[in-house]
Amino acid sequence: MGTPELISPRSPRVTAAKRLAKRSFRGKERRFIAEGPQAVREAVEHRSDGEPTLIELFATAEAAERYDDIVSAARAAGARVHPAPDEVLAEVSQTVTPQGIVGVCRFLDSPFEDILAAKPRLVAVLAHVRDPGNAGTVLRCADAAGADAVVLTDASVDLYNPKSVRASVGSLFHLPVAVGVPVEQAVSGLKGAGVRILAADGAGDDDLDDELDAGTMGGPSAWVFGNEAWGLPEETRALADAVVRVPIHGKAESLNLATAAAVCLYASARAQRASGGCRSVTSS
Repeated sequence: MGTPELISPRSPRVTAAKRLAKRSFRGKERRFIAEGPQAVREAVEHRSDGEPTLIELFATAEAAERYDDIVSAARAAGARVHPAPDEVLAEVSQTVTPQGIVGVCRFLDSPFEDILAAKPRLVAVLAHVRDPGNAGTVLRCADAAGADAVVLTDASVDLYNPKSVRASVGSLFHLPVAVGVPVEQAVSGLKGAGVRILAADGAGDDDLDDELDAGTMGGPSAWVFGNEAWGLPEETRALADAVVRVPIHGKAESLNLATAAAVCLYASARAQRASGGCRSVTSS
């Protein structure tokens, strides 16, 4: 690939990468930043629309030596690899303590129609989720629970916010994610695909334990998660087939969004994997 380009904080490529910290530039360029070895390793292996997802890689000499497998794989995949001093990584990175390796990636979200066509059995829908760290963490939980897809509505945070990408810890590259889907469209589309809609809400009429005991969660389902502070608006709750609360057996006031999402997604995953649905181990 020729002689590596000399990179400094004032280099055009560094300036272009740094601009991706802003949502407007990410949307215009359809590119985003992935930081750290885990995210970059996943990006190297990922392809979107038949094209490599990773476009460029910035790495300090120390990081290039430590993560030689990632750098070599990036070169083999056709990405531009830029040896870069620490001050360049400080410019491009959005973390206080950069890990020495940063990738520039193509957008990789999937059309919502493609997700429906794949007949998903477990989906996480992020409606009105505004905190990027929570969005990334819920995406990671969905990946771990074996979900088929994640949908971010048009009222939710940007999927490619650097905090969202970091919080997903590479899960962003593992499962289809649709973005900018109005919640009504998301719900109607999923219902049309035979998916039961469960709205997660601390004040829900239905108890998660009761749903599990009744064996009603073995079929395809989509969990709708709301805003961190005020939950789901009434009009969104009304769209669901059931509004389900996670039972609080101790004295905790509530669960945070990511924890509640993990409990709900794993409950569905267990029920779907159990023959005949999931029954409580305490049932006679």
